[in-house]
Amino acid sequence: MLLRWLFAALHLLALGIGLGAVWARARALGGPLDDAGLRRVFAADTFWGLAAVLWITTGLARLFSTMEKGTAYYVANHAFWTKMALLGLVLALEVWPAVTLVRWRRQLARGEAPDTARAPAFATISTVQALLVVGMVLAATAMARGIGMLGR
Repeated sequence: MLLRWLFAALHLLALGIGLGAVWARARALGGPLDDAGLRRVFAADTFWGLAAVLWITTGLARLFSTMEKGTAYYVANHAFWTKMALLGLVLALEVWPAVTLVRWRRQLARGEAPDTARAPAFATISTVQALLVVGMVLAATAMARGIGMLGR
């Protein structure tokens, strides 16, 4: 019971961390990208990444263990598949910004100035990801209440 509660709590905390982080990253990418601005981008990006790891690990544990409703419940629910599709979109959208931000970090570590011309595009992607995460919340709350069950 305690483990079930802990994983559910961590899964929800990751939501708050992730939503705040991706929104903060979008705002930072839209601002001046001097040293302080880049530090804000990287800090928000780090929290976004930590939230993703926490979401995915707790989500997989809840999906494949016996601590929650069980795998059969989830895979028989349209809301679950909607949530997974939204997560897939978030992850697919993340590839380009993630690769580029790693490159920017490496360039700064070598004392080079990164080319931040794509920052506005990454800000837009981050904003879209924030909206997709809100969609995931809607799907998750529907799923938790049995909305979307196949055959209903």
